Amino acid sequence: METFEKAKIYQLSRAIDYTEGGIVSKQVIKTSGGNASLFSFDAGQGLSEHSAPFDAMVQVLDGRGTILIDGEPYTLNSGEMIIMPANVPHAVRADEKFKMILFMAKEIKSE
Repeated sequence: METFEKAKIYQLSRAIDYTEGGIVSKQVIKTSGGNASLFSFDAGQGLSEHSAPFDAMVQVLDGRGTILIDGEPYTLNSGEMIIMPANVPHAVRADEKFKMILFMAKEIKSE
């Protein structure tokens, strides 16, 4: 998957479009230390419950969505963020059209 061009200014909320009845994702950056992905969700769409081996941060760019972390719902609006802890089940649901950026920070093991 192609990432965003480096040394270029982006307005992330405009860097991804909505699609009717669906979800769109774009990889912003990917490194050995982690990655950032941009998502847009049409109202009512979401990602089913899953877990990841790393902490992840969600920053809402537009709209409103609910992040479930270990069964607990957290409603986030544009401009708000939340950290999802590693190895804890979480899910995403768009309460209305909703854009977010997801940062996943991988733990780097020292040798």
